[in-house]
Amino acid sequence: MHTPTARIAMAVAVVAASGALTATFVSSGGKGAADAATELNQFVAIQNVQPNVRNPAPGAQASKGSFTVDCGTNGNGKFSPDNPVAQPGIKNGAEHLHDFIGNLAITTNSSNADLDASGTTCRNGDKSSYFWPVVRIDKTVRSGAEAQRALAATTPRVTCPSVRDRLPAVPAAAKRAVDSRLAALDRGYAAANERMAAGKGRIDARLNSAVLAELRQQRAELIKGISDSIATAGGGRTSGMVSLVECDTNYEGMHAGMRHTAADLRAGLAASAQIQCPTVRDKLPGVPARAVDEVNRNLAELDRQLSEANERLVTTRGQGGKNFVDNAILGPLKAKRTAVLDRIGIAISRGAARPQGLEALAGCTVTGQPSTGQPSTGQGGQDGGAATPSAPAALPDPQGPNLELPNNTGGIVRPAAVLIEYRGNATSKVVPMPKFLRALTGDAKPTSRGPANARATWTCSGFTDRLADKYPICPAGSQVQRVQDFPGCWDGKNIDSTNHRDHLAFADAATGACKQGFVAIPQLRITISYDIPRDVQTKGQFALDSFPEEDHNPFSDHNDFINVNSDRSMQKIATCINKGKTCS
Repeated sequence: MHTPTARIAMAVAVVAASGALTATFVSSGGKGAADAATELNQFVAIQNVQPNVRNPAPGAQASKGSFTVDCGTNGNGKFSPDNPVAQPGIKNGAEHLHDFIGNLAITTNSSNADLDASGTTCRNGDKSSYFWPVVRIDKTVRSGAEAQRALAATTPRVTCPSVRDRLPAVPAAAKRAVDSRLAALDRGYAAANERMAAGKGRIDARLNSAVLAELRQQRAELIKGISDSIATAGGGRTSGMVSLVECDTNYEGMHAGMRHTAADLRAGLAASAQIQCPTVRDKLPGVPARAVDEVNRNLAELDRQLSEANERLVTTRGQGGKNFVDNAILGPLKAKRTAVLDRIGIAISRGAARPQGLEALAGCTVTGQPSTGQPSTGQGGQDGGAATPSAPAALPDPQGPNLELPNNTGGIVRPAAVLIEYRGNATSKVVPMPKFLRALTGDAKPTSRGPANARATWTCSGFTDRLADKYPICPAGSQVQRVQDFPGCWDGKNIDSTNHRDHLAFADAATGACKQGFVAIPQLRITISYDIPRDVQTKGQFALDSFPEEDHNPFSDHNDFINVNSDRSMQKIATCINKGKTCS
């Protein structure tokens, strides 16, 4: 057990970009309680970090090429506290802000079809989504005592993706079996939170891991049962359900005891608004067998309409007057949804009673506007999607011109450059990534879940032969950098897994080979560079957005990715790499 203010040094094995190193990190990752100098326990002069990045020697069958993609630096300002890979369907689930580049439409609820229909910031048409926590400069001192008090009053919980509002049309013949398993999911959620209550006022990574592992196994069986029931009743095999298995630790109760916004807000960025619409899937009765396909087509149309509207919010920012969004986006969206909901009702009525009240689900709202002071909507505390009286209050949307969240305050540092590279393998040729592959690297919660998946990412330009698990202090003229390597080996079958990790693996650090049963794919590396004033670095005044229990731990750095390259584009990437070329 270790709390985010205990400042316990912990020795951990860190897997670096292409090798292994042993490093030390302070489990708090937090800020000092006395003065700005106490910030420095999380900072290190990069010259004091020994070179630790070692690339395996390429063999005769190595794929030595590379392919770079230019998706910009989030110049359009697409920020969000969603995490569509690790926490699908959970609004504000990250509790910290991400930079998003590439796919313009993505939200936590986006379907694969929505992603495929989106526009992109990438110059070559790549519609993939790349996203990572923002870095902020905050010259005020965060109090470690404040975080400790907040933790002492917090009962940890689990957060699970909702299954009810992500289901396809459920055939009437399967409705009872599906509802029974959904109720079992709810009971499992409640039981897990009863066990988590034993960790009140502290962070117990062992307890958290045990609860999540048991819950994962239970949910995997129940969700597979739901999918099987729907398929057996003629509803077809559901897709993407495996992404809803994994739950997460939740210390968001700490937010109530931590300061929200800085006193010296300055004019700057505007919030990335999102359109939120009432869920429909969880409101439908059992659907007559002959109407299932038609209902599913219309549910997909509702998803597509919402995705288009969210993309338009990004691409039309600053246009029109104060009523532009209502008149140009929300109004037409309501009309389209009304027509689709009517078609769903008619389709069901041909073989059963027409569901009542669907028309009330047509209207949508915009959330995420700056300085509204309103809580976000749709932050379900359990599989049913509706928060219970004992569930934590919904998190606020990002507030003010700096898009601040509880304990994630200060001005956002925009990247000076973002380099996206697809790289080869030291021992074999690569095969194309499958479309819609989900991938993540690092761990946003090494304190509350343990450091096994965390990775050192921090360095400075000119020093990429070394990576640190602390914030770097760079020499004059050198940029602060984050080098984030994704797994380069794939199980050859799945685009996701119950824990969002097992379908991928890192190559062997010494040889570069993939483990048995896995094949090499283009290995993604994202290098993010920042121009941060050197006095800000030496005073320890920049930090990563984080979950509350991590308190800005630099070792909690992470990055997420969904591959939405076309099959043709991904084949082009693989061919370039296998031929040993340098392409873009």
